Amino acid sequence: MEVGSLPVELWRVILAYLPLPDLGRCCQVCRAWRELIFSLDNTRWRQLCLGCPECRHPNWPSQPHLEPPSWREALKQHALATRTWTRNGQELQSSACLLFFRRRKDRRVWHVGPGCEFETLRGALGVVGPYDRVVLHPGVYEEQAEVALKVPVELVGVGRLGEVALLVCIEQQCPTARLCNLVFMPPWFSTVVYKTSWGHVQLDNCNFEGAQLQIRGPGTCQARFCSFSQGSSAHLLGVVLSLLDSCDFSGSDTASVTVEGPPASERNWACKHLAALARSFPSQSSSTPRGHEGSSNDKPDPPGGNLQKENISMEDWKRRTGGDAVCRGTVIEDPWSDGEHSDGEEEDQEGTNTNKKLFTLDYKILYDHHGLSHLLKPRADGSLPLASSPNPPSVTPEPLTLQQELDRDPEAQMLASSILGCILRRCLFRDGKGGVHLSNYGQARLEENLFRSLNYAVRCIQHSTIVMLRNEVCECRASGVFLRLSAQGLIAENNIHSNGEAGLDIRKGANPIILCNKIHSGLRSGVVVLGNGKGSVRSNLIYNNKEAGVYILFSGNPVVSGNCIFQGQAAGIAINENGRGLITENVIRENQWGGVDIRRGGDPILKNNYICYGYSDGVVVGERGRGLIEGNHVYCNKGCGVWVMSSSLPQLLGNYIIHNCMYGLAVFCRKDPDNIEAREGNWPGQEGMGGDVANGERRGVVEGEAREGQENFNEEGELFAWESDLDSEDERHSARRSISVALMEGNCVSYNGAVGLYVKSSEALNVFANLMNRNCGPGVAVLQSTQLTRLVTNCIVENGRGGVTVEKDCRVELRGNGIYENSGHGVRFSGSGQIVENDVVSNCGYGIQVSASTDIKVVRNRVQPAQGCGIALLGPVKGVVHDNILFQGHPENKKPLLHTDAGNETCVLRNNSILRFNNSGASSPQWVLENPPPRPLASSPTGLSSSQYPSRLGISMTTRVGAAVESGCHSGSMFCSIL
Repeated sequence: MEVGSLPVELWRVILAYLPLPDLGRCCQVCRAWRELIFSLDNTRWRQLCLGCPECRHPNWPSQPHLEPPSWREALKQHALATRTWTRNGQELQSSACLLFFRRRKDRRVWHVGPGCEFETLRGALGVVGPYDRVVLHPGVYEEQAEVALKVPVELVGVGRLGEVALLVCIEQQCPTARLCNLVFMPPWFSTVVYKTSWGHVQLDNCNFEGAQLQIRGPGTCQARFCSFSQGSSAHLLGVVLSLLDSCDFSGSDTASVTVEGPPASERNWACKHLAALARSFPSQSSSTPRGHEGSSNDKPDPPGGNLQKENISMEDWKRRTGGDAVCRGTVIEDPWSDGEHSDGEEEDQEGTNTNKKLFTLDYKILYDHHGLSHLLKPRADGSLPLASSPNPPSVTPEPLTLQQELDRDPEAQMLASSILGCILRRCLFRDGKGGVHLSNYGQARLEENLFRSLNYAVRCIQHSTIVMLRNEVCECRASGVFLRLSAQGLIAENNIHSNGEAGLDIRKGANPIILCNKIHSGLRSGVVVLGNGKGSVRSNLIYNNKEAGVYILFSGNPVVSGNCIFQGQAAGIAINENGRGLITENVIRENQWGGVDIRRGGDPILKNNYICYGYSDGVVVGERGRGLIEGNHVYCNKGCGVWVMSSSLPQLLGNYIIHNCMYGLAVFCRKDPDNIEAREGNWPGQEGMGGDVANGERRGVVEGEAREGQENFNEEGELFAWESDLDSEDERHSARRSISVALMEGNCVSYNGAVGLYVKSSEALNVFANLMNRNCGPGVAVLQSTQLTRLVTNCIVENGRGGVTVEKDCRVELRGNGIYENSGHGVRFSGSGQIVENDVVSNCGYGIQVSASTDIKVVRNRVQPAQGCGIALLGPVKGVVHDNILFQGHPENKKPLLHTDAGNETCVLRNNSILRFNNSGASSPQWVLENPPPRPLASSPTGLSSSQYPSRLGISMTTRVGAAVESGCHSGSMFCSIL
């Protein structure tokens, strides 16, 4: 009979009447018939699959509304499952088929129920032979004592699920058994309804109500389409391999699935069969996890290459923040306004315009070949370096895909392919206390499960190993995933969101690998690492969490690399309470608080990150904060680029701090141990920021969440349980060299909305070899500095006001700097200290103005003002001015190059050279800066690795990551105020 003799549509109508065996026979006729039978997938195959009482929807229980890829394939898998429990014979190719048919031929069927051969289950089990089938008819079967299965047997309920109920406790004492379409309820004497310690049991389409399934290694279990409700659970003790597929766990009193103990060394016959089933499930899928997606703004860009276009332009940022990027008028205070001082500093608009014209004349001293000039000159391809580009970076690194991460990490690749312990696939965990609990070297693999509305989804402790791939964890009342006590594993491509506490909580030596997850919309933090917790957090999307995207504290020491942390309602990454870690190559953007917040003993390595478009500051180093901050791009933040507070000792090396709306780097001290704002995470001095950050709101939120957090963690019994695991403070300090002075070296601070470097501190500061370029305020402003601030070999060029401003009672050393073409004075100095060997050239105002100074040395400087005095000593000045070279700026400038107010007898002037223009009409002299060439002399160390700073880096990367950690928490800190 030819297929072409009738229309295909008519053939499909005819074939839709065939039963399953006849459809199988038709598939064997020819290729055309086979394709015709396969085309009935959404009609006849779907009808057969859903019409089978022993078969549930293929996507049950988590996604029954979605169609499976193939109904025929789903029915095929169900048919195969009815036979696989018998595959324990000798595997010989020549006789395997005959052995299988021999068993089927000898197999008997026994009926149990009213009016049948047996009325009780115990009676039927007393006479069954190996591999017989026991059919239970509708009814309730109760046994008053434990029932033993001594021979392989199949128990099958007739009718719809729920019509056959067993109140029994069954112990399996045979190699294999199968139970199908049954409801298990606990008898009066035990909550365990089924247990085995060495055989294999297959459970298909069964319900457990208030009962417990117990499997002990080397016993194994395969459960498919089963329901565990009303406090039911599965306990797997020392299992080598078990598979729970498409099961529903709800209403548990403890954990729904408990995996305890290392896999047994002995294996039963089913391990090979289960391993083949486990590997047949696809281990790789789309890089986007199942489940809820973020908003349109939250979705990551499609993968492609190593860079992606920044999704926010400078113009968009101005529109969203409601004003010009420079945000003038929002600074803390403005004491450095050049228009408020002496008459010599006041220039009208016409004079300023004339002054700008003078810069192009022949008498200008060239300085273009100073040590940092390469940061200002166009590259060979014509592009501008970041330090002199009027536009912020347009590209940021893109998170790697899971496959890219696995290719470069053999350990993660090994975990991703491991098949051992309990395997859970496509299961639904809901409305209970816990999902999966691993302890005492237990092992589990979780793939494409849904955890919803639990106290916690996964708890992994005591050296256990967890592999989580493509799961959804949401709406947990506490944290989603807990890892404790040296637990480890791989957590990849999961969607973890909307949890009451942290999405991932890592502590007590746990060391997982966390790759390519979406961690978002949490009511607290995204990832928390504390109590000696470690781990590698890489290539994740962490966004829209109410608190910090990543929180590291209490000696947590993870690697946080290649993540995109954005749109958080607090800080992007927060490190405090002696937290550490290596934080590298992350994109941290659009967070409400600081992009990175370091305080209270936090001591991380922060390297090569993009910290941008934040609604507050880029990097905050709070009280007692430490750390190496190197090679980062900090730009387009609405507050400051970097904010350093009291009693902190950071090292800032080779960073680009550009295009921030306020100060580039602010060193601000409010040293008050009882200050509420400092203790609760607010930043001193923000009351003048134009309302961008409301101190009262932030403080109230933190305090309210603190109380809530303490209650939650007390409920879990975890509040201070980890403190005994911390190493001693003496051991920590013995492993590190002390650092006594905060260091800023090799940074580019450009195009910021106020001062490039703003210092108001009572502590020492070293500022070496930095570029301060085109900031809207002065390049450097020192308003308070009771300890010595050293400004050495910096280039301060083309800033909107003066080059360097030092206020009264400050101690500052200026040595070897190049201060060029600033719109105000080159140096305005009212404190005490030294101005030694600087080049101060082509500034609009005075070259060096000293006033009200009590102890000053102005020695061996080269000064050329565009107009005004070269060196002006105003008022009573005590000090010495000698061996300076002063170049005339313009022939029409009638002001003296060296000016001293009348009656100033406390300042010593000697050996100063004044070079003027010749009035004879000869050509202007060709003055040059030589012996030495223009300062700064040293090449910029920007972009160099930390190993190239051996003299100043007190802690190497290896020591920092591997050193012992500090004990305990400080008396003033509260755990509830952090998570």
